Amino acid sequence: METAQGRCLLLFFLLTWGLPPEIAAEGEASSDGSSAAQEPVQLTDVSAVVEFIAAAEVAVIGFFQDLETPAVSVFHSIVQEFQDVSFGVSTSSEVLTHYNITGNTISLFRLVDNQQLNLEEDVENIDATKLSRFIKIHSLRLVTEYNSLTVTGLFNSLIQIHLLLIMDKASLEYEESMHRYRKAAKLFQGKILFILVDSGLKENGKLISFFKLQKSQLPALAIYRTIDEEWDTLPIAEISVELVQNFCDGFLNGKRLRENHEPEEKPPKVEL
Repeated sequence: METAQGRCLLLFFLLTWGLPPEIAAEGEASSDGSSAAQEPVQLTDVSAVVEFIAAAEVAVIGFFQDLETPAVSVFHSIVQEFQDVSFGVSTSSEVLTHYNITGNTISLFRLVDNQQLNLEEDVENIDATKLSRFIKIHSLRLVTEYNSLTVTGLFNSLIQIHLLLIMDKASLEYEESMHRYRKAAKLFQGKILFILVDSGLKENGKLISFFKLQKSQLPALAIYRTIDEEWDTLPIAEISVELVQNFCDGFLNGKRLRENHEPEEKPPKVEL
């Protein structure tokens, strides 16, 4: 376990190095007040829960033995903060048994890697801030924008290959590029984790330098395997589904576009 953690620390260090802790998870909490108020869906049996989870990129379910616990109120209070997350509640003993729930528990389900993550905090004493942070950290989607919170969830994913689209979100090509990038992400669901890195942010400079990319080479794709730290890059003039697919397939098949993949000096793998 210690070795596996060490393999991930290098890029984790670069992703978090220089990021001030107060950076918010922009885009994760997407409510602008214009959407209709949503309420958690009541899930009465296993089949309903299975369908609910399968229909959402990120689903958060409160498994409660009764609805009188204070955690239920906290759960309801944060629903409006995450308009792009599906919330559900179940008190069914059949459902709790199916998902190995033995007490009041809040779980997050991710479509991207089929993970069930249970809130490790004491649910009986949970507050809105801690619950909100748990969701922000672990809400991985088909394409996840990395920041000081999501980076933890990215490296806790079961998926060991990460593809990064490094481009300026302020560019005119951004919206169309993201549309194509998301389409490509569906082709590699469960195999490659798709990430967006905003090259317009100064704090992302260390990451760009790690992949030996110059500003003149952006936008670019960078692919990275956490288990052995192999990586490759591809500067792009325009993104397309076919281009992304070919680049990913090449990496999966052992083909590399770059001759030298190792940085001249690796930052020390420090405990974070």
